[in-house]
Amino acid sequence: MNLQNKTLRIALSGMCLAFAYVLPFLTGQIPEIGSMLCPMHLPVLLCGFLCGWQWGLTVGLIAPLLRSLILGMPVLFPMAVCMALELAAYGAVAGLMHKILPQKIPFLYCALLTAMLAGRLVWGAAMFLCLGLSGTSFSFSAFLAGAFTNAIPGIVLQIVLIPFLVMLLDRHKLLHFKPVDKT
Repeated sequence: MNLQNKTLRIALSGMCLAFAYVLPFLTGQIPEIGSMLCPMHLPVLLCGFLCGWQWGLTVGLIAPLLRSLILGMPVLFPMAVCMALELAAYGAVAGLMHKILPQKIPFLYCALLTAMLAGRLVWGAAMFLCLGLSGTSFSFSAFLAGAFTNAIPGIVLQIVLIPFLVMLLDRHKLLHFKPVDKT
């Protein structure tokens, strides 16, 4: 990676981290809406697509912990810790899948859906472990409710907005889909 690309990735990662810090303020007065719309997920997924898996993982890991330590929201344990692992998986899987899959629109959706599923599975495993260590149980129905049922608006928002933003940035030459060899 040359210096210009590395500098661009650092700047874009910083912007994504800033958005992950600020976007929850839009839903901050009503936590139920925030948990439904998942505002921190959007910039982390975008960072994975724009900057690569290493940067997506880093931004995803830092964002909830930073908000928790500075603002107290989300609560550090277990929420911020589990969210940090979930968002790190989001960013890493989005960037990795985008890198290894052909750079075509259907594969963009495949990478996004894979990252979303991986992140939710990591969140469920982390909640199970964290709550188990604290002597509380985390049932499968609580996992389904937290990861899928209650998050349906956020899931829809991610499926609509992330591909649109990635394609828009590609059109404006900030992100380039690489041509696929047809041999």
